[in-house]
Amino acid sequence: MTIHIVSFLVSGRGSNFSIVAEKILKGDINAKIGVVISDRKDTLALSKARENNLECAFLDPKKFKTRKEHEQEITKLLKKAGTTLVVTAGYMRLLSPFIIGKYPNKIINIHPALLPAFPGIHAQKQALDYGVKISGCTAHFVDEGTDTGPIILQKEVTLLPDETEITLSKKILKQEHIILPGAVKLFCENKIRVKGRKVIIK
Repeated sequence: MTIHIVSFLVSGRGSNFSIVAEKILKGDINAKIGVVISDRKDTLALSKARENNLECAFLDPKKFKTRKEHEQEITKLLKKAGTTLVVTAGYMRLLSPFIIGKYPNKIINIHPALLPAFPGIHAQKQALDYGVKISGCTAHFVDEGTDTGPIILQKEVTLLPDETEITLSKKILKQEHIILPGAVKLFCENKIRVKGRKVIIK
């Protein structure tokens, strides 16, 4: 059975990265960690990766003339690590068709809404402003659109009358910590097949 190499693109505090990485290191997910790449120098995600002696890299987008050049360098590092799955855990940059084409249906993202509702940034605020009674999170493959890739797993949460963006974000994050590693585990166990827009789980 093929052992997948999971690499991460990170930008922030790294809570989702930590959850997935921990499960891989403990053997709950049958995979190995490749490289952790950040577009920001001083991130908690990178600090956590270094604490676990994982291979890390900071690639400053400002040092590249174009987004493609930046992604070409990212791709080199991913390839060098033998990456078979990329997880965008709190990565705040949109990926271009260049890198998506290198890893079709092999890049997993987590989004704090029940897609296709409320794509893009500030999804929790969008849900509150719209007045929905139920929101949640979605683990999905990344395609060339904004949060439009095939959906792997979703988890719902109920909004209370006094819900705030902060309380909703915390509530959704707990579910993100369940379905993101769940989606990665399914992928690494070769239990996912993509047929058009549909993800079929064996």
